[in-house]
This record gives sequence, C-alpha cells and structure tokens, in this order.
Amino acid sequence: MTIVGLTGGIGSGKTTVAKQFTDLGIPVYIADEEAKKLMARSKIIKRKLINLFGNDAYINNQLNKPFVRNIIFKDASYLQKMNAIVHPRVAEHFEKWVLKQDAPYVIKEVAILFESGGYKQCDFVITVTAPKQLRIKRLLKRDGSTVETIETIMKNQWTDAQKVKLSQFVITNTELEKTKNQVVKIHQEILKLI
Repeated sequence: MTIVGLTGGIGSGKTTVAKQFTDLGIPVYIADEEAKKLMARSKIIKRKLINLFGNDAYINNQLNKPFVRNIIFKDASYLQKMNAIVHPRVAEHFEKWVLKQDAPYVIKEVAILFESGGYKQCDFVITVTAPKQLRIKRLLKRDGSTVETIETIMKNQWTDAQKVKLSQFVITNTELEKTKNQVVKIHQEILKLI
C-alpha cells in the first residue's frame, strides 16, 4: 500500500485538505484524532501519562488537556516524553488500519510528520502551507486561542521552508477553490506514480 504523508503547520488547513482527499475516495488517517482516542482508552498509555504528569493528568477518564498543556509550555522536554509514550501506539494502530483499506493509496495526516521522523515511512509527502498571519487568524477564530499560545506552538514545529524541502507535493491553502484544484491535480499525479 502506498502511504502518503500529509502535514503542515498549525492553522495551515490540513483538515480541509484531508476532507478533500476523502471526497475523492482516498482513506485518510488523522493521527491526532487517533492519538486522542488511544489516550482515552489505552490503560498502558494512561498509566504512563499519569506517571509522567501526575494524577491530575486525567479527569473522568479523559486527558486533562489544560493541565498537560501548561506543563508542556513550561518545559518542552515533557512534550518529547509524552510523544515517546503515545507515538509508538499510534504507529501500531495505523499499521493495522492500513491493512483494512481498499484504495490505490492512503493518507496519513500528522501535524509533526517531519519532527517525529514519521515522513521516513511515507512514499510521498504533501505539505500544506499558508501565510503565518492567515494561519493565526484561522486559529484565533477556531480555537479562541491567544496569539502568544499559537506562536509558541509554531516555534515547536518545523518551518514551512524546512518541510517543503523534504516534500514531493506542496499545497498553498489560501482559497478553497484553488486548494481543491491542487488536491485533484496531486491525486492524479500520485495515481500515475504508483
């Protein structure tokens, strides 16, 4: 099975692009969503995260995101430790998911595809880009977050330039119709390449 990685900085529009590939009949695995589900139901992950962050890491069997986020923002090493617990489980889950798919290729959408080294398991990578100010505007509207929080997250991610260098395809996501056209073109190119 051909695996196409889909990534981009926070607010670039990965979800929008992923939906457009789904509309073309391509199965899309959203790693962040699956990670959230695994953190809620895996006893092993829960135990390890409670060991890492303390008993307040979970409330009513759900990850206490504000509490965990606060720790991570104060000490970025906690993010790496958390990823080391969660990412291997997500990778196993993805491998099982791929075996159930019946399509010419699948897409694995991962925010930190390059940062985590996950791009090495992909046959092709698509990076979604958008100007920084547009990304901030989208995130302020979507999450009700602060500019400071958004910029902190952006600093922990690779720049678009770093991602583009290692990508086979790039989508500039500024206008919906133009983005759709780019998705269709890339879909056709991938079908020719596999």
